[in-house]
Formats: sequence, structure tokens, C-alpha cells
Amino acid sequence: MSESPRRTLKLGAVLLGVGGPGQHHTWLDPEIPTDASVDVRWYIARAQEAEAAKFDHVFIVDSQFITPDSPNHYLSRLEPLTLLSAIAVHTEHIGLVGTLTTSYNEPFNVARRLASLDHISGGRAGWNVVTSGDAGTAGNYSRDAHFDYATRYGRALEHVRVAQGLWDSYEADALPRDRERREFLDRSKLHALDHVGEHFRVVGPLNLERTPQGQPVIFQAGDSEEGRDLGAEIADAIFTHAQTLEQAVAFRTELRERAAAKGRDPQNVLIVPGIHPIIADTDEQARRLQDAALGAKSFDKALAELGRPFGWHDFSQYDLDAPFPSVAAAGALSFRTQAEGITRRATEKDWTLRQVVQHQLDAGRSPFVGSPLTVANEIQRWFEAGGFDGINITVNAPGDFARFTDQVLPILRERGVVRSEYASTTLRGNLDLPVPENRYTAAHTDEAKTASLVP
Repeated sequence: MSESPRRTLKLGAVLLGVGGPGQHHTWLDPEIPTDASVDVRWYIARAQEAEAAKFDHVFIVDSQFITPDSPNHYLSRLEPLTLLSAIAVHTEHIGLVGTLTTSYNEPFNVARRLASLDHISGGRAGWNVVTSGDAGTAGNYSRDAHFDYATRYGRALEHVRVAQGLWDSYEADALPRDRERREFLDRSKLHALDHVGEHFRVVGPLNLERTPQGQPVIFQAGDSEEGRDLGAEIADAIFTHAQTLEQAVAFRTELRERAAAKGRDPQNVLIVPGIHPIIADTDEQARRLQDAALGAKSFDKALAELGRPFGWHDFSQYDLDAPFPSVAAAGALSFRTQAEGITRRATEKDWTLRQVVQHQLDAGRSPFVGSPLTVANEIQRWFEAGGFDGINITVNAPGDFARFTDQVLPILRERGVVRSEYASTTLRGNLDLPVPENRYTAAHTDEAKTASLVP
């Protein structure tokens, strides 16, 4: 019996332009155009660099509500699928993962847009499923209030299932396009969905044929109880964060156990946290770089950003040296789990508001800091210990990214941790994920098997 091929570390690049949460002064780096977050040429160049390094995908985060205190990248950035479609025609192999909310989109539009990206790219599309943590988004979509958690996640599950049903509208051979027989469509292989659920009613079929990889790859991000359950139910890959190896192993173990309990193969649920490696010639130099970056952060900006998980609650109204205020309820319709976690930690440690903000600043410390060898060793240690199946590298300054691709990756490749070439033309293939069988084709197969058993 032949051995199964060794699994390899999956690689993603999160393109954050002029800086995401906690990156207050990233935009000052002369390597980064001050309009990077709206410069398609900047994104294309970074995607091409990631492709040259044989990354599996680029990852575009998104939200649809801002305040003047939002991170710089959030203030002005391109819509994900429009951007990824542009990147698609300037790349050949790298996957294209975009964030779309299930709370403020309709399944038919999402299914069509993602399937279009999959066709445009030749099978490289991925969907990062979110439910929108910024409660203020409701005001941009004619709603008085954001959905509560139960509604958000119930809607998300149904939304994804409807999209997957629409992606099955056409069986793979439904369009013979046979000129001699004058047959463009095999009508028996086009199927309406006729979905009627709690949140959506969708007739179908989708007006776009089956995509090159069967269905776009589903990513998901969410750390609440509801978020973890949704990920275990629908995700091919889960985007998360972990500060320690122990936390990472625990999260991966739990999510795979949840997936198995739902009847899924847990090996097909990849855990791909976001990481921010800091690399220098020596470990000491890298630590100094991290200390300098953390020390340069703005306390006032961090105080303002602290409001985001609490529905952009204004913390500037409180005495910094008084106990942390009891405002966890403000996050009930926003990033509830994060708000509750911050409040719980502050209560347990008897922290003041100033100490909470300082902790948020210090929490930006990366576990992957040092020389190229040190960073490679640590990534390999986490991977082999079961901390993750892949990593999403934050990409801001091109020079920092080149440090990783040119100095860390060769070490990991030599050790067989990372593959040297693309294994497939599709994102699903490169992530070693199975192609979902079309539900109607599967039904035909089952019927044929049953018929063959009848004497």
C-alpha cells in the first residue's frame, strides 16, 4: 500500500495596503504608496510577488462601515471582488479570496459574483464568509439595527447553503454546445433550486455554468460559539489568530472535532491563522524592530480603536486611571466575543482603562520574530505540532515581504514543509481539498446504482 503524500504548509498573503488594526503608522513607510489601498497596481504587484513565491492565495479583508477612527486601510479601500477580478487577469496560479458579508448581501448575487470570479480566474476563487461585526453597517443598508447573533449566524448558514445550491444549477456537462446536433443546452441537466427558508426564498437556477473547481473555496472567520459552529459546518478553511502554540493547537483540535461531529472529514477543514513575521539578520535586531514598531504606536488611536468591538463605543469619555468601565453590553450586536473577552480580562486582573489600552498595544507582539532561521524554525514547530495547516502573512511593505519569501521560505522548502511548485491550476487543488460533487449528478449516480441492483 502506497503512503499518502506528506501534507505541506499552505500559504496566504493578506494585502492590507496602508495598515489595518493597530498599524497606526504603517502608511508612513516610504515603500508603501500613500494611496496603496486604492491602487490596483500595488495589489497586482504584491499578488505577482506572492505567486512567484508559490503562495496558495491572496486574501482581501473587508467591512462596510467606518468612523474617522477606523484603521487607515479601512478608510478608503477597493471592493474585494472587483479588485480580485483585476488581479485575476494579471496572475495565473494564485488563489483569490475575498470577504463578503452574508448579513448585507443576497445569496443569488453572491453566488453569481463568486462564480464569475472563478470563471475569470480559471478556478481560483475563494469566499471569506463573515456576518459583519460592525453594527453600524445596518445604517448603510436601510436597517434600524444590526441583526442579533442568532439571526446573523442562522442567516449565514442558510446563505451559504443557498449559494452552494445555486452553484449546482448546472451539471458539469449541461452545455454540450454541439453545432452538428444543434444542441446548446441539455435541459435535463439544468436545475432550479426552489429554496424556501427562514431568511431567503430563491427560485434559481443560477445563470452561470458550473465553475472550473466545482465551487469556490469557502473560508470563514469567527471566534464566537456561533462562529466556530458555522465554521465547522461550512468552511473549507478557517481564518483565525493565536498568540501561543497552545492556543493554536486547542483551536484547531476543537474545530476539527466539531466538523467531525457534523459528519465532515476533519482533514478537509484547514486552519490558516493570520501571522505577522518580523525578520532581521539576527534575533536581537528583529526584537528591536518589533519593540520600535510597538513603541511607535499611538495610544490615542489605540484608545479610539478599542471602541470597535464595543460598537464603536467612545472610551475617551472615561478616566484612564479608573477601573475599566462595565460596557460589555455595548458589543452585543458588534464583535461580542471580543468585547466580552476584553471586559473579562480587565475584571479578572483589576485593570484600569489605561492598562487595557496598553495591553491591546502590547498584544500586537508576534510569536514569529527573529533571524530567517529562527522564524522558519518557529513556523515549522507550530505546523508540526498541529497549530495550523497554513498561514496568512500580513503584507504591507514589499521589502518586509521579500525578507520572508527570499530568506525564510527557502529554508522551509529545503525541509519539505512547503511545496516548491503549484500542484494544480485551481485553488481547491492547491489546498488539497476535494471537488464537491454536484448534487444532481450524485442523485443520477445513486439512481443508476439502485436500478442496477433491481433483478
